[in-house]
Amino acid sequence: MYVITGGAGFIGSNIAAALDQQGADIVISDWMGASDFKWRNIAKRRLLDIIPPEATGAFLDANQEKIGGVFHMGAISTTTETDIDAIVRNNIRLSIDLWTWCSRAKIPLVYASSAATYGDGREGFLDRFDADYLSRLRPLNAYGWSKALFDRWVQHAVATGAPCPPRWAGLKFFNVYGPNEYHKGGQRSVAAQLHAQIRESGRVRLFRSENPDYPDGGQMRDFVWVGDCVRVALWALQQPSAQSGLYNVGSGTARSFLEKAKIMFAEMGVAPDVEFIDLPAALRGKYQYHTCGSIEKLRSAGYTPPSTSLEDGLRLYVRNYLETADGYQ
Repeated sequence: MYVITGGAGFIGSNIAAALDQQGADIVISDWMGASDFKWRNIAKRRLLDIIPPEATGAFLDANQEKIGGVFHMGAISTTTETDIDAIVRNNIRLSIDLWTWCSRAKIPLVYASSAATYGDGREGFLDRFDADYLSRLRPLNAYGWSKALFDRWVQHAVATGAPCPPRWAGLKFFNVYGPNEYHKGGQRSVAAQLHAQIRESGRVRLFRSENPDYPDGGQMRDFVWVGDCVRVALWALQQPSAQSGLYNVGSGTARSFLEKAKIMFAEMGVAPDVEFIDLPAALRGKYQYHTCGSIEKLRSAGYTPPSTSLEDGLRLYVRNYLETADGYQ
């Protein structure tokens, strides 16, 4: 049995799909909400149970002998969230509780960190796991701060010999795109938002650059196909030879928003039409112009599957999901 916190969310539901294909028993810890989106993320799955996050601890205690691993993907992931107490409860407190439980029960744990921990990238995008480097990172929002704080908490636990899960991994996801993200609204990937804009108007809107080092639309991201994230998560938890650690999970290549838009136009058979708009006031001073995560540490740890190129990933997304009647994994 595997427990997935945030299992009805984006990455969590894709992990559930992969586990379902393995024939595993799956328990999802999540809130469904009142929308018509999140339940559809797991509508095709065979699930053993769905529990609310506040009942996770009691469920783990009652089923300890049956649990083979915990995938902790649940969090408030909105980068504009202003309720910091809610972020502390959901992103920090729950993470500490799950780490403590998995350590005591000797159950493998994989948790979601984020490239948002790197802030504007002035310290690089290095998945180093030493206290000095982690302490120098300056996230640009409370979500990134919560992920960085837990990474530092884990580092201190490991460094001081505190109890740890028998195998664990913190995965610093970069800009993930793929099916089952539709419930995220304005926090959907650029790919999903570009698709909607092209379908509605035949045009896309990209931010003008306020940084002279980058042209309009030339802001760059490490875009990663959700299937690659799932493969890394399964490897980290299920592969006995996997080395515990903190890992970047990206493609290892930075691509511009304009490049991505052109690929989307081509896949959808629409002539490119791009409009540049000003960066919203709320994002000024908090906007990343370049992210790219080295995945050499992941490779050195024994993870060998190739990364999906942006061209191949967008082709899969458009043809198999965005342009189909269903669209869900």
